[in-house]
Amino acid sequence: MGPAVRRGILDKEGAEVVGGVVVARYGANPLEVINNVKEKIKELSAGLPSKVLKDGTTSQLTIVPFYDRTELIQETLGTLNEALTLEILITILVIVVMVFNLRASVLISGLLPVAVLMVFISMKMFGVDANIVALSGIAIAIGTMVDVGVILSENIIRHMDGNKGGLSINEVVYNATSEVSGAILTAVLTTIISFIPVFTMVGAEGKLFRPLAFTKTMALTASIIVALFLIPPFAAIIFRKKGSNQVLKYIWNGILIVLGSVAIAFGYWPGLALIAFGAIGILKLRNIVDEKKAEMLNVGSCVAIIVFLLATYWRPLGFDRSIGVNLIFVGLICGVLLGVFYLFRQYYSRILTWALENKLLFLSIPAVIVVFGFFIMRNTGQEFMPSLNEGSFLLMPTSLPHSGVEENKRVVRQLDMAVATIPEIQTVVGKAGRTESALDPAPLSMYENIIQYRSEYQKNEAGSPQRFKVNADGYFELRNGKVLANPNLEVTNERNYKDIHVSEPLRIDRGLLIPDHDGEYFRNWRPGIQGPDDIWNEIVKVTKLPGVTSAPKLQPIETRLVMLQTGMRAPMGIKVKGQDLKEIENFGLQLEPILKEATGVKDEAVFADRIVGKPYLLIDIDREKLVRYGLVIEDVQQILEVALGGMTLTQTVEGRERYAVRVRYPRELRENPTDIGNIYVPVQKGSPVPLSELVTIRYEQGPQAIKSEDTFLVGYVLFDKQEGYAEVDVVENAQAKILEKIESGELVVPKGIGYQFTGSYENQLRAKKTLSIVVPLALLIIFLILYFQFRSVATSLMVFSGIMVAFAGGFLMIWFYGQDWFLNFSFMGENLRDLFQMHAINLSVAVWVGFIALFGIATDDGVVMATYLTQTFDRNKPESLKGIRASVLEAGEKRIRPCLMTTATTILALLPVLTSTGRGSDIMIPMAIPSFGGMLIALITLFVVPVLFSWKSEMQLKMQNR
Repeated sequence: MGPAVRRGILDKEGAEVVGGVVVARYGANPLEVINNVKEKIKELSAGLPSKVLKDGTTSQLTIVPFYDRTELIQETLGTLNEALTLEILITILVIVVMVFNLRASVLISGLLPVAVLMVFISMKMFGVDANIVALSGIAIAIGTMVDVGVILSENIIRHMDGNKGGLSINEVVYNATSEVSGAILTAVLTTIISFIPVFTMVGAEGKLFRPLAFTKTMALTASIIVALFLIPPFAAIIFRKKGSNQVLKYIWNGILIVLGSVAIAFGYWPGLALIAFGAIGILKLRNIVDEKKAEMLNVGSCVAIIVFLLATYWRPLGFDRSIGVNLIFVGLICGVLLGVFYLFRQYYSRILTWALENKLLFLSIPAVIVVFGFFIMRNTGQEFMPSLNEGSFLLMPTSLPHSGVEENKRVVRQLDMAVATIPEIQTVVGKAGRTESALDPAPLSMYENIIQYRSEYQKNEAGSPQRFKVNADGYFELRNGKVLANPNLEVTNERNYKDIHVSEPLRIDRGLLIPDHDGEYFRNWRPGIQGPDDIWNEIVKVTKLPGVTSAPKLQPIETRLVMLQTGMRAPMGIKVKGQDLKEIENFGLQLEPILKEATGVKDEAVFADRIVGKPYLLIDIDREKLVRYGLVIEDVQQILEVALGGMTLTQTVEGRERYAVRVRYPRELRENPTDIGNIYVPVQKGSPVPLSELVTIRYEQGPQAIKSEDTFLVGYVLFDKQEGYAEVDVVENAQAKILEKIESGELVVPKGIGYQFTGSYENQLRAKKTLSIVVPLALLIIFLILYFQFRSVATSLMVFSGIMVAFAGGFLMIWFYGQDWFLNFSFMGENLRDLFQMHAINLSVAVWVGFIALFGIATDDGVVMATYLTQTFDRNKPESLKGIRASVLEAGEKRIRPCLMTTATTILALLPVLTSTGRGSDIMIPMAIPSFGGMLIALITLFVVPVLFSWKSEMQLKMQNR
């Protein structure tokens, strides 16, 4: 009796273990499934077997997860939650500074939490899961959400300041709301309509980005509901003249001071703002400060608290820099940007006057920008999606096809032990072969080493970097009385710590570190390791073993998606199809050196399947010899089945358990062809005959795995791109190189053989094809909405021009990101390119989604400006060139503040996203760049629309005077 044939191996850092795979049902919430599995493991743990070893210790069987997506899910959501919080804080800061009215700021800022909560309610109702892409919809909508409240509140304040007729507050608010409600509704509708293309996406990109389109649409819908139905009544309450009961005012200010003190006692530093508001209120009541100074003090206190909170939670210069340094940096960057917007507002009239007098010269500027943007778009690389940093790697090399179980076990163990020697690695688990699942049909010679690496800084339970106790000489103190010198920090007096110094500081039990708010952050990486790519390079160095192929840089989730879509274990490859496996293999081997010549292809990642290379022991039955002994083929096959393969005869019953009883020759009797030939076959009415008398035994090469697609046999040629190259460009280069070889006659495609490039880049081509049809349609609908608002094709085209300018601005920013000289200097010890995560950006679905979001935002300022220009011209009815320009200038001056505020909130709110470094930032940053660059350049539309409007009116005037 013996075991079944072994088909898989699992090894953890050199020790053989038993493992299992949990597969979630389709459509199930992954985090919920993981938590349920953990609960079940807790239930089972108490009943797991244990035994007492010879030395008296008890060995307890335990279940240890070696790949858990919980941390990845929590960290990606945490990164986005942090970005959302910081966006809201920066938005409030912009509102407070630019409105300079605390009550109006509270009114506008109150829109955000209410609208965001309404989005979460709608997500719950419609079953939209909260993931990084879905929540990114809220992140990129925040600027537009605030715009609605800014425009409405600013108009209410302006009407109140100009209320000379003694109208009631309700009438003032009604008039102000009705004046801009049409423009607000049009602006929001254009933004919502612009996201129609995202809803039409199919395949992987559709599943990925449709939740984002839903959340952004719901966020904008919620903002318009709040703006038009909640802000007006609350504005009437907030701006209503207050009573003169001094006692109640003293009590109210006293309550603010008490609440602020309680908040500080519980560690909530924003309580300082409440104390400041209460104290300023009391000073105003005692006539120590007047109304104007009190307002300035309140605004100043609010700004100081917001900047402090930004420095505390944003930490743009990193957690290893003090709060004071981060506070100075945040104050400077916000002050400089707001100062630029302030100067823009101060000099707006002068610049607009010059532009009206030099129309052609001015309009040549946006025209040149649009041309540059078009050329940049044509020369930008393309890929499906930027890679999400999963915090783990998947090493997938292969061994020789004829390697057996013991050899593969040795190689997997060697790979795991080599990777485990890298200090940055947390765990490594290697698998060879397949699990008991149809989802993983891998041969024994294909390895999957799941590698988890440590986060850059040691974190607490909340997932934030934590400080630990350090003595005066720079050594980290441990709970066991020893000390360690982290290689990232300088230490002194080394001689004093020889006896208690830990030799391998990055491999100690992190639980020995002592948390201390005044301590230092513990960096888990060596000084030379600056990112995950450096860790991968270390892995590649230690896993160069004889007889083992190289492997492309892969991650677990990303690789599973690629394998499900293409069947390959690489992001790019060629499918060679035909009817003969040997011909398929030979053609694939011919493609190998050609691919290595293609620009952008990583040489070490090119690998063609060795299909026909596995040795098989062929037992060829001689029918004529069987006849001599009166045997049939089935008799010999049954003997072979029992002796070599093993046959299940019955089952043993052990309580509720059932075990198969298998009969098989022992290994020493079937180890080589000679032993197999000595197996005897019983003959009726005669002596048993050795198998060698009946069969011919020989080795023969055959396929290690047979794969087929579309009724054809198929083999793969895998390759990967070099850093700095785009997927689509690399594939196109490879296609061109192969065609060049075919045309020159160096490569001949055999009859019956076909090849096809495949990989994740196909998703980009499909998405591009869909968007090329739907985006122009959405732009047409946006134009129709603008036309219904203004009832003028010319005016609609003026506003629509903002989309082209912003579109070009987004591509200019992408181009700047890819230039090494752009912002390549240090400020306060931090390189700005590193701070803003600047690197070459390829055109991906994420980037296109960012542009689609930009299309709607880009028309907002134009709609508001054009609406007031139309109202001003209807009111003034200018009949001269001077009168036309005066009316344009009047409208521009009245609307520059709300337009500038909406642009400022959109731009500044994206800064935390652009500087984020946590999990998921790889996806968020490419989506934010088009909006950031587009809105920066779109500031010019604050001049373009008035200039074009003036030009149209002047031409109409000339036609009338003829």
